Amino acid sequence: MTEHRVSRRGVLAGLAAGALAAPHVANAQAAWPSRPITLVVGFPPGGQTDFAARVLQPGLQAALGQPVAIDNRGGAGGNLGTDAVLRARPDGYTLLAGNASPMAINPHTMGPLNFDPLQATPIGMMLQSSLILCVHPSVPARTVQEFIAWVRPQNGRVNYGSASAGSLSHTAMELLRMRAAPLPMEHVPYRGSGPAMQDFIAGRFSAMFDGASVVAPFIQAGQLRGILATGGNRSPAFPDIATSAEQGLQDFTFTAWIGLYGPPGLPPEIVTRANAALNQALADAATRERMTSRGDEPGGGTPQQLAEITRRDHATWGQVVRAANIRAE
Repeated sequence: MTEHRVSRRGVLAGLAAGALAAPHVANAQAAWPSRPITLVVGFPPGGQTDFAARVLQPGLQAALGQPVAIDNRGGAGGNLGTDAVLRARPDGYTLLAGNASPMAINPHTMGPLNFDPLQATPIGMMLQSSLILCVHPSVPARTVQEFIAWVRPQNGRVNYGSASAGSLSHTAMELLRMRAAPLPMEHVPYRGSGPAMQDFIAGRFSAMFDGASVVAPFIQAGQLRGILATGGNRSPAFPDIATSAEQGLQDFTFTAWIGLYGPPGLPPEIVTRANAALNQALADAATRERMTSRGDEPGGGTPQQLAEITRRDHATWGQVVRAANIRAE
């Protein structure tokens, strides 16, 4: 065994240095935040992730006592903004509003990325939303089982749309096809939910998954029919649309979610403080009403719960992507 000798002078010097440094580090973390915070959104203004950041911005500012500036860094399906935050200093002044695309799907559909989303530091859930399976009114189905029964005998003549190849709306339908196999359908990808909805309403394809807040106005106007909600509970905006579990579809419960993350190595003290601020912002009645009126569900909870959801969906969508050979365009 090799013997390691440490001089008494060295030990004393190290203890003295630690004694001086420890209060400095503790005070720095306790003082967080002492200046404005940047909340990065990896998508352009107007989408669900941007909505989550902006609806919670006032509450976060009030809870933290500092301005929270939203920085929209759209591009590459959310990858550019996510990469920027994961490369940032772990000091709590650059945070991320991240959704399932860059955090759980893109790593499997886009090949090697510059970042590993599982290395991000989870802080807490901002909001969740069921995906709603919608059909065109011309489709004679009001439940998912009726839809499956209608599709099967048509031998691939039924088309479904998605916001883009490799998007959550795409992978959700591929998961349904796996759970209800055989379910022969042809995929029609678009560049965004907006263009897809225009063609959907026009009857150019028969079915599509999308977030509750996206499809709400079209269902309410009678232009689309919602037949399935993917969440564990019915969507607050659509209490008449049964969940997958209620309709007997096994292992098909998931949501579109937006989580608050920090860079790798974010100190636990900052994580705790940021999580408390997020939960305080989510407790505001007006904020919750703005979310639920769109069909979204307020988030909250612990960093550990967000970490579990991120890991779970990363694994689930990885399996779907590999089985269906999905590649982002």
